[in-house]
Amino acid sequence: MSICVALIAHDNKKAEIVELAKKYEAVFSRYDLIATYDTGKRIEEATNLKVACLASAIQGGILQIAARVVTGEVEGVIFLMDAVTPQPNDVDQRALLRICNFYDIPLATNLTTAELSIQAIAKRREAYLIFNPVAGQGNPDQDLALILKILEPQMNLHVIFTKPEVDPVDQAKEAIATIQTLQAEDEQGCIIASGGDGTVSAIAGVTIETGIPLGIIPRGTANAFAVALGLPTNLKRACETIAAGNTRMIDAAYCNNIPMVLLAGVGFEAGMVTNANRELKNRLGSLAYILSGAQQFFTQEDFNATIELDGQILEVKTGAVTVANAAPTTSIMAQGFGRVIPDDGLLEVTIPVSSNLLQGLNSSLKLLASALVKSQDNQKKQDQVEDNNLVCLRTKKVKVTTDPAQPLVVDGEILEANPIEFTCIPKGLTVFAPLQTV
Repeated sequence: MSICVALIAHDNKKAEIVELAKKYEAVFSRYDLIATYDTGKRIEEATNLKVACLASAIQGGILQIAARVVTGEVEGVIFLMDAVTPQPNDVDQRALLRICNFYDIPLATNLTTAELSIQAIAKRREAYLIFNPVAGQGNPDQDLALILKILEPQMNLHVIFTKPEVDPVDQAKEAIATIQTLQAEDEQGCIIASGGDGTVSAIAGVTIETGIPLGIIPRGTANAFAVALGLPTNLKRACETIAAGNTRMIDAAYCNNIPMVLLAGVGFEAGMVTNANRELKNRLGSLAYILSGAQQFFTQEDFNATIELDGQILEVKTGAVTVANAAPTTSIMAQGFGRVIPDDGLLEVTIPVSSNLLQGLNSSLKLLASALVKSQDNQKKQDQVEDNNLVCLRTKKVKVTTDPAQPLVVDGEILEANPIEFTCIPKGLTVFAPLQTV
């Protein structure tokens, strides 16, 4: 549902409302506009604004606007009234006034109050909510109603519904282009993603290096992105976090020039995600990933992997290579360090190997001391890693080549690539976050 503003003017006030529309055309262009017929046509002729023209006032256009106020479609009304000349539709006008008062809808009846109202909304943050109505197992209508109730009083909220035939990346790019235009005029805007991890990650990827704040309202199965960053997964608390306006800068990454905000997995992780299909997630929720992981454990075959970083080459035989920018604790294959840090400017690479191979690699691993968790000043952690038969690296860039080629998953999306290059973008993403995580 888009934010709608209604425009009405008595005959000898029509010239004034046209001048008002011309003066604040940039502000009005952000909203859906409806108007009584003659008023709307005059505004369209004098500006580049698109106006949905209803019936004329004498034919019931004012009552049509009143009806839309009742149904919650109108966020504000500008009605420039002639206080001297008697009007034939006075009953309709009084009905609109009563309804606006009853539903607490702003109503400006002269130029001064109209300009004050327009200037007030011009200073509010423009927010573009990209909402996936088929995400998760909740009621999307109830979810959206709660989102609107909390956020609409705080910002000018534009709702964009995802569609099967439209890539949410394209929807986000269009919204970002609009926000960047606003920023050029010294105004603020933000993107809000509401859906599962697929929707959230796709939209987050578009906002990398834009500086535009991203709000997360998780409504999926795992909600890995929110969990990894310590963001609320409760719908109400997530909305309240966005409304509060506190932001945090976190790292982002690119995998072969594809945006990555969470993690990528080669081998095991990719197979696990492939097995956890939509039907399984609908039946089991987040348990689907655990079951899928167990199945993949017994079927995953080892492969040869060549790891290149800092001018050094490491060759291993393994069943999985995981490269994480951020990851929840449930992403077991990313937890070689015990915790993935989302704002340290480094990617975390975890590779399980056999104990014999790990011992044979000790001399090679020392060459990677700047990236390797098993440093001399962290003997306790070194012992833990060796017990777990893990090679763990921290690095800004890494290149992975496998033989034979392995399936790749990036933020939940299955891809094909070999070799694979990862690059960290420090502080590349700005997200709304609770104060305690800032």
